[in-house]
Amino acid sequence: MNKRLTRLRNDIPLYMMFIPGFALVFLFSYMPMFGTIIAFKQINMRDGIFGSPWVGLENFRMLMNNSNAWLALRNTVLYNLVFISTGVVFAVTLAVLLSLIKNKLASKVYQTIYIMPYFLSMVIIAYIVYAFLNMESGFLNNTAFVNLFGGEKVNWYTKTNAWPVILFIVNAWKTIGYSSIVYLAAMAGIDPGLYEAATIDGASTWKKIIHITLPSLKNIVIIMTIMDIGRIFSSDFGLFYNVPMDSGALYPTTMVMNTYVYNMMRGAGAAGSGLSAAASMLQSVLGFIMVVSANAVVRKIDRESAMF
Repeated sequence: MNKRLTRLRNDIPLYMMFIPGFALVFLFSYMPMFGTIIAFKQINMRDGIFGSPWVGLENFRMLMNNSNAWLALRNTVLYNLVFISTGVVFAVTLAVLLSLIKNKLASKVYQTIYIMPYFLSMVIIAYIVYAFLNMESGFLNNTAFVNLFGGEKVNWYTKTNAWPVILFIVNAWKTIGYSSIVYLAAMAGIDPGLYEAATIDGASTWKKIIHITLPSLKNIVIIMTIMDIGRIFSSDFGLFYNVPMDSGALYPTTMVMNTYVYNMMRGAGAAGSGLSAAASMLQSVLGFIMVVSANAVVRKIDRESAMF
């Protein structure tokens, strides 16, 4: 008993460090699970959540019969597939290039430049994009720029075909710098002796990257990809709502699950909260299934690379 008390007393600083993280996870990850009952009810403000009648799976049936929900689901999955596949390639490439910079000051400056967009609010980014695309005074509609290419001013906020490319560029500009730091940190843990041995054997920089750097990053790439796959049915609300300025003409290419849920809540109020909750719950369940499935595939191929 005395040994247990002594161990507990010695571990008090560790428990104190544990409490804030536990509180945050409990408040923002577990407490909101109470709201899942809304997906099975027809909510009205008079009776409240507990008093509103149960409707079983009716909200899910209505969701499945809604063409906009399928459009939002399709857009969400397709955008995320592109973001995940290209994001890994670009982030690893940027990390490798940064690691090749020998001057420490220059390396820090470049890292700061590339990471900075990640910390900008999507509202700010939306107005930066607007400064380029605004029909009246945007850079791409600037008279000199238009005359240079012999074209006419374009109302970009009605051109649905252009927005998959625009959103891809904005997302890459904002996130790739931050993602590259994760891989850069992983590269710092690679044994320098491997590079020294390769140099003695006459290996070029390219061969060192192919045979040492990339294989050493395999596990972290797999873990990051599995985590991204878990969010494949979710999306960055700011990217798809603020950047296109919530233009109704762009909904066929900018509507994703998160904006769909928001529009349901905004348009139908309490009556749409059941559908919105059903859509959010569906996102979570499908994301969980995707994480487990992706991890199972990785574990089947290489058990050591799996997350669990």
